[in-house]
Amino acid sequence: MAYATLLVDKKDRVATITLNRPERLNALSAELMTELLAALREIENDGESRAVLLTGAGRGFCSGADLASGDLGQGDGPPDLGVALHDRYHPVIRKMNGYRMPIVCAVNGAAAGAGMSLALAGDIVIAAKSATFLQAFCNIGLVPDAGSTWFLPRLAGSARALGMTMLGEKLPAATAAEWGLIWKCVEDAELLGAAQAIALKLANGPTLGLGLIRKIVRQSQTNSLDEQLEVELEAQRVAGRSRDFVEGVTAFLQKRPAKFTGQ
Repeated sequence: MAYATLLVDKKDRVATITLNRPERLNALSAELMTELLAALREIENDGESRAVLLTGAGRGFCSGADLASGDLGQGDGPPDLGVALHDRYHPVIRKMNGYRMPIVCAVNGAAAGAGMSLALAGDIVIAAKSATFLQAFCNIGLVPDAGSTWFLPRLAGSARALGMTMLGEKLPAATAAEWGLIWKCVEDAELLGAAQAIALKLANGPTLGLGLIRKIVRQSQTNSLDEQLEVELEAQRVAGRSRDFVEGVTAFLQKRPAKFTGQ
């Protein structure tokens, strides 16, 4: 498929999605959000991709909603921002959260507002040292959205979540890594290579089991211990019946690299 606001490249079972509005720091227009959802759906069903790498073109990952586009609604009265969230942002965040394959996010510059939410919706987030994370909603009289108030307290704790969302100060990538918001921070020149290596490792891994891991870790955030033990039990039953489990054990016993198929 051809996209106006995205670049989609598929190689070695990794589908790389690049937000491609560099002149707007990849701000989230209605068109971009619609295309991003379409791309995620297409990749999920293409029969070949086994991992996704999401990044941004140019000097920023994503500056958040495109406030200058008029997409948020203009009229005689105040805009209903809930419509844009319901129709465009929530479907993308929900799709990423429930995705059947791993998602790696490579944050190459500013990740602000809903752009930060988009980054945190990935499974493994790696950022360049020059990258920053920003919850800028309070600076224009709004509240965090696109899942920010769900991701932040769970990843960094309530105190840090409140500090970020109520003060609206930029957070350096190195600090984000220290807080546990992201997996790691690397030198700028190493970012894309490091992210691609992670995505390739995941794509060549037991993706059925990896999909179960991402699912049950998310469930743990609202489950009691007893509930989570049952979730693990059911997931392990599924994984234990997979071809990848047989291959993994066989390869271990034969002392050779496993060749997983995601089945």
